[in-house]
Amino acid sequence: MAGTVEGDHVDVAGMWVTADGHIRQELLPDGRYDEARGERRSAYTGRYTVTGSHLDYVDDTGFTATGDIRDGVLYHEGLVLYREQKSS
Repeated sequence: MAGTVEGDHVDVAGMWVTADGHIRQELLPDGRYDEARGERRSAYTGRYTVTGSHLDYVDDTGFTATGDIRDGVLYHEGLVLYREQKSS
């Protein structure tokens, strides 16, 4: 499912997960993110900004990273994450 477009930006808020479920990145609507790796909750936390379908991340230690949404898939520094579908 592709993100929705609000103005010039893709709506990225929600949970993004690798195919094996090992990495779970929650992009919060307030521009913060919380990434879990395996059993390690909040392995990385920080903020993100969205320009079009491009994301810029700055974690709380100052480390920077980028990501891009293409065809509803988040490509983030070598990772491929899919938007988690909510159960109905």
